[in-house]
Amino acid sequence: MKTQILLISFLLLSSFVRGEQRATITVDVAHPGAKISRHIYGHFAEHLGRCIYDGFWIDSALNVEKHGRIRMDIVKALKEIKVPNLRWPGGCYADEYQWRDGIGNPKNRPVTINSNWGGVTEDNSFGTHEFLELCELIGCEPYISANMGTGSPESMKDWIEYLNYAGKSALTNERTLNGHPEPYGVSFWGIGNESWGCGGDMVPEYYVNEYRRYQCYARNYSGNNLKKIASGPNVDDYEWMETCMQKIPAHMMWDISLHYYTIPTGDWGKKGSATSFDENEYFDTMKRCLYMEELLNRHEAIMNKYDPQKKVSLVVDEWGIWTDVEPGTNPGFLYQQNSMRDALVAGTTLNIFNNHSDRVRMANLAQAINVLQSLVLTNKEKMLLTPTYYIFDMYKVHQDALLLPTTIDAGNYINENESIPSLNVSASKDENGCVHVSIVNLHSTEKIHTLIDMKNEKKKVVSAKLLTSKLYNDCNTFENPSKVVPLSYGEYKVTKEGVEVQLPPLSVVVLEMK
Repeated sequence: MKTQILLISFLLLSSFVRGEQRATITVDVAHPGAKISRHIYGHFAEHLGRCIYDGFWIDSALNVEKHGRIRMDIVKALKEIKVPNLRWPGGCYADEYQWRDGIGNPKNRPVTINSNWGGVTEDNSFGTHEFLELCELIGCEPYISANMGTGSPESMKDWIEYLNYAGKSALTNERTLNGHPEPYGVSFWGIGNESWGCGGDMVPEYYVNEYRRYQCYARNYSGNNLKKIASGPNVDDYEWMETCMQKIPAHMMWDISLHYYTIPTGDWGKKGSATSFDENEYFDTMKRCLYMEELLNRHEAIMNKYDPQKKVSLVVDEWGIWTDVEPGTNPGFLYQQNSMRDALVAGTTLNIFNNHSDRVRMANLAQAINVLQSLVLTNKEKMLLTPTYYIFDMYKVHQDALLLPTTIDAGNYINENESIPSLNVSASKDENGCVHVSIVNLHSTEKIHTLIDMKNEKKKVVSAKLLTSKLYNDCNTFENPSKVVPLSYGEYKVTKEGVEVQLPPLSVVVLEMK
């Protein structure tokens, strides 16, 4: 008997040494928390590089399915992942954008300079009506960033009236002449963007005064209650958050924004390659990605001091991984490849947002097409879906479901003298009682045998999906567009303790249980 015990112990130890950690995830199904707003899964489309032009909006001669000049294979892909909202026209571009340049007969629209992104000229053929038609085709809500930097309260007021007023006025008559008699009813309005930087280089006290002035003229026309979004802090600027929360009453803003990008090297001058990096840089990237947790905790603590009832939402309307551009491309266009590493960044960040859904009620990945951490890349007629796209496809089950509290007992991923948690997780229960658990294994070499303990709740696994690849820099290319795609997964079993699942290295697994 003693010999058998020693043999079993040796086998367990050797399994661990060969690269199999063990972990337990506890899911409290009986005590659901806040609703995970579908708007956490939003996206961003700025007039930047090939996101709008040669992305969503293409040359009429291009031989792909189109609605006017809107590219329909992209629309169908975004409908599939249930994109809830799309932010436009920027970004830095928003604070130089004059909305009247993009309405009326396209032949009569002025040519303007995009001084933020590459100094290219724009013919403004894609403007307000085209954007709202795109949103209608996708089935998502528009989120418009108003121009505070070079605009005026009057210009913003007129844009809102033009879009939302149902009665008779000179502006609604103009909207009718431009082909849309009915009001659009746009609810999400950002008032300024990065006002601490490209949106005007303001100090927080000045921004607060400007915000209060502008929001006064953001009218709730025809019963459409605007969700006014203040330009919040850059990363860890806690003074900016404190000033806004202290001096802007809750009834004046629905939301305040936060921007944070994961820079692999931590150096904005040399951010690192999207595809050529070693384990040290991979590890540093994931460490910086996980910093989002600390940022949310500290900003939320400030918000809780002034708004304990959590009336004001936090919107992380710019997030994602930002690397150096692909060699040979315009440095002002921010075109980068998208790898398995990016998928792990996306899965981890969305887990963090889900777990903060009592305060985080909206977010926007930067950006949707051909820019930064894209969902879709295009090359003339060709179009491919990135590993990041597939994370949003797998995680769409969390939209508007109730958060389930989770705890993790797992080892760390150790690299040289640093460590980060190997696993992160979020879980939810939808209106049909289905439980979904999304788990990310960040470890580059070790699979993790994981027990999901649901505290005596008996659930059967209905399905499981896995996204993984052998290397963290594997990516989909136009020559091989299906290298990193999700697969049905069967490496799990239901036991009396719960559900046991094997998590491969560099993987994201989503389980559905009933």
